[in-house]
Amino acid sequence: MDQNCHVEPIQKTVLDSVLKNADTTLLAVSGMGCPNCAARVRNGLVSLEGVHHAEIYLDTGLAEVYFDRGKVTPEMLINAVAGAGNDGRHHYEAVVAGQSFHIEST
Repeated sequence: MDQNCHVEPIQKTVLDSVLKNADTTLLAVSGMGCPNCAARVRNGLVSLEGVHHAEIYLDTGLAEVYFDRGKVTPEMLINAVAGAGNDGRHHYEAVVAGQSFHIEST
């Protein structure tokens, strides 16, 4: 493994009740070639205030993101993925592949 490529995952604890009520989006991410790339993309996403959790599926190139749409837009998620590759060696891109918004019933 390339030691220069190692990434420590950001730890972010979130309550199950928050995830259950969160908005979700599925991003198609290109440029990820190894588990360190997936960790880098996940770190970029969860570092955004309002992102509760991100699950990265390296084998399919997808990222499932749980977030608060009052604080985070899909454009911000796409920019976070792109920014995760800002070291000059990695380049990531994302597009929204699907969304699900939690609707509060009155």
